[in-house]
Amino acid sequence: MSGSTPTLGWKDQEQVDWYLDRIDHLPPRAAGEELLAELLPADPQRVLDLGCGDGRLIALVLDARPEVDEAVGLDNSDPMLDKARRRFAGDERVQFAHRDLADPLVVEGPFDVIVSGFALHHLEHVRKRSLLEEVTARLAPGGLYANLEVVASATPELHAAFLAAIGRTVDDPEDRLADVEQQLTWMCEAGLEQVDCLWRWRGFALLVGRAPHGAPSGST
Repeated sequence: MSGSTPTLGWKDQEQVDWYLDRIDHLPPRAAGEELLAELLPADPQRVLDLGCGDGRLIALVLDARPEVDEAVGLDNSDPMLDKARRRFAGDERVQFAHRDLADPLVVEGPFDVIVSGFALHHLEHVRKRSLLEEVTARLAPGGLYANLEVVASATPELHAAFLAAIGRTVDDPEDRLADVEQQLTWMCEAGLEQVDCLWRWRGFALLVGRAPHGAPSGST
């Protein structure tokens, strides 16, 4: 497979290996992850990762907050989940489930932190919006939602420059990119507060919000 033109799906081992090999060679991504870790509450007990991949963000959260009692990762890629389970073998705090985020969430809250890393841009826009409502319902009062995401650029020229900067020539065929402003609006409409884009580098962004302190939580 070409390094710049992935053509296989995320359930394919070759594409998964290609993607994971690239991650550590993207310094801007590391900058976004560093800020996400800084935003974590002081003592989160339960953490949910939407589209967890190989467990990279869960590892980041547990490194920053080792007192976490439970971390749950959801993904629909068996090759990714295999890698995630191997990463956390023997760690009883961490569990993974095969779930398609295009379907309604069936995991029970509340969670103190819900994160996602470069996964939700594969969803259709209408599903992004309904998922945000489900996220808000599963956050503990004041809980943190942090989505490190691929976002749409303002112009085709800027998007082409972004792709070139990350060593790509074309988008993933599954990408359904939305711009930052759209997504912040959807987050507010879903009931999240303190909504903002706290970091951006070209087509990467960290979108953050918090559940209202008086909000009900734990919906299924």
